[in-house]
Amino acid sequence: MAVETLIPASGGRQPPVPVPDPGADGPRSPDRAADPWYVRYALVGLTLLIVGGLVGLPLVAVFHHALANGLGAYWHNLTADPDTRHAVFLTLMVAPVAVGLNVIFGIAAAWVIARFRFPGRTILTTLIDLPFSVSPVVAGLVFVLLFSPTGPLGGWLRDNGFQVLFAPPGLVLATAFVTFPFVARELIPVLEAIGPEEELAARSLGASGWELFWRITLPNMKWGLLYGVILCNARAMGEFGAVYVVSGRIGGRTDTMPLRVEKLFQEYNTPAAFGLASVLTLLALVTLVAKVLIEPRLREKPPPSVGEP
Repeated sequence: MAVETLIPASGGRQPPVPVPDPGADGPRSPDRAADPWYVRYALVGLTLLIVGGLVGLPLVAVFHHALANGLGAYWHNLTADPDTRHAVFLTLMVAPVAVGLNVIFGIAAAWVIARFRFPGRTILTTLIDLPFSVSPVVAGLVFVLLFSPTGPLGGWLRDNGFQVLFAPPGLVLATAFVTFPFVARELIPVLEAIGPEEELAARSLGASGWELFWRITLPNMKWGLLYGVILCNARAMGEFGAVYVVSGRIGGRTDTMPLRVEKLFQEYNTPAAFGLASVLTLLALVTLVAKVLIEPRLREKPPPSVGEP
């Protein structure tokens, strides 16, 4: 299709001169030609080779070693040892609590950052990203300094009958710290893209704060919130460094699944170590599938806000 343009001349009006449409189909210039087939196949093959070597082979090895002695031995490795059972239970308890804390904080922080401009907003955003740049081991050491009997908080907690280190509360705090940014970082761009117009309109019609949140804000950000929860939960279940420091690695009390896998491997109980590692791998694969299913929802263009054309 061409766009007609009238070009005036001294002798009068000339007939329309067709101007090629840049978006129309037509012969491609040499500089826009596709890469040669061997370049494309080489790049695709190299990518598959790297992904297969770094991701595919370890996954196959985990399940191969876990199921090497049959399903009966696999199930026995997961259920016969009480310390292993407790590690699974503790992980399934610590991760949801840490995720729940981060959901509450993430929603509040994202709403404040996306809806208000105030002194220190940039500093707050930077602090949210802090766990991305701090080693989990360093974070665990900070909690040890804070909550040890000689620390600023540990003595008071001990005198009042509370124990944080070498107990589930310490595991929750350490896990919540390393997963701190995930929910907030997913919700901030979602709320900024939606804009505050619908919330302002609902407020002008007399909606209360809770009605505003449940009927306007939450439905608009639900897919971003679910995506952040999935990423946060995946990170929480696989956390090793910070939990390693604050847990004390007490068998049957503070061992989570990653810690238990490392301990079984050090004890040369390879089938049990790979069996428990396969459970973590399955959880990761479930998380990956959920992530793939939710990503198209996040790429959908949000509906226009009130007042937009």
